[in-house]
Amino acid sequence: MARLALALDASTEDRLLPDLIEHGHTIVARLVGWRDVIECLDMLAPEVVVVGAGRGTLSAELLAACDERGIRLVGVAANDAERAHAGALGVHELVGGDAEWSDLEALVSGGIAVPSRVGVASTAGGPDARVIAVWGAAGAPGRTTIAINLAAELAAAGHRVALVDADPYGGGIAPVLGLLDETPGFAAACRLAGAGALDRSELERIAQRYSAPRASFDVFTGLVGPSRWPELSQERVTNALTTMRDHFEYLVIDTGFSLERDEELTSDQFAPRRNAATFAALEAADRVVAVGLADPVGLSRLLRGYDELASLVEAARIDVIVNRVRQSALGIDAHAQVRQTLRRFAGITDAALLPHDGRAADAAILSARTLRDAAGRAPLRAALRAYVLGTILPEPAPAARRAFVLPTLRRAATG
Repeated sequence: MARLALALDASTEDRLLPDLIEHGHTIVARLVGWRDVIECLDMLAPEVVVVGAGRGTLSAELLAACDERGIRLVGVAANDAERAHAGALGVHELVGGDAEWSDLEALVSGGIAVPSRVGVASTAGGPDARVIAVWGAAGAPGRTTIAINLAAELAAAGHRVALVDADPYGGGIAPVLGLLDETPGFAAACRLAGAGALDRSELERIAQRYSAPRASFDVFTGLVGPSRWPELSQERVTNALTTMRDHFEYLVIDTGFSLERDEELTSDQFAPRRNAATFAALEAADRVVAVGLADPVGLSRLLRGYDELASLVEAARIDVIVNRVRQSALGIDAHAQVRQTLRRFAGITDAALLPHDGRAADAAILSARTLRDAAGRAPLRAALRAYVLGTILPEPAPAARRAFVLPTLRRAATG
């Protein structure tokens, strides 16, 4: 349950308060203006701020303060003018002034489709741990960006997550997140797994930590250069992923693009295979995310690659994500054209389409942060978050209803 700070008009607050308390949330402050809210952020540390969308309670300064501290902000718009004000500031988590608490609950709870990790062992995912391999065809469709931000959204949902760079053609995750890459963490895990020495303490030693408010995760960086690919043999990768699966709730793996097996036609059947790490990751995955670009070349590559992928992985385990959907490359109604192409040529009827959002992607690259941290209200981040919450995470268990208890609270005086 969340710690809330409220800055609503009296009638809206009185209407929402009983259901808010019944859902088990804690109110740390009931305030009047946005300046009062900013002053309470550090002292009272709310997890969510619920404010009216008027100029007196919602401002750019309040948004910046919440973003800096990783605090979710939810607006309540009483009329079109307040809705326009919130939209101009970039507030997308917004409800109408007549909304019931049930309309706000998903936003206040972060839209998380699973309960917080109550009762889950903090050191192991156990048999329910999920492995997600992110694969993409040649041509830089955004595989690494999507893998990073899937890990971030899963971590934001309260899970213990590891992000693994298993691309045998050279790692890209470390530079994108501003992490040191002198020593490839995943290659080290593979070597230890090959020697039977990979355990929890070694995983903690070789992992690097991406730190963010309520959305931190471990990163196992990739190869420094493509010449080191023999370190990622299929047996080592399989053993490493098996061990890591026991210590994390979710593994997100950035794989290589190539699915070729031509190297196996050589006379030396015991030589290392360039794409062995990719095949091992796909075999270990509970879910494979196939990524393609939304332009004629990118879609063609995705469709050809999807046929190869489907020969290796059951279709039921494959999700398709089409990145950078834009009218400038596909013409009018780009979304419909992408869906029609996928359905006609590959029989794919359910694909996630991500908008072309260069500003958000550039902000994340420039700051070496995830989209959640660099551009939390961007359309691209919202689309990835919706995919995680709607597709990857399981349905939540019914929340236990609590007896209504009205706390003794005092509205802050107007300053």
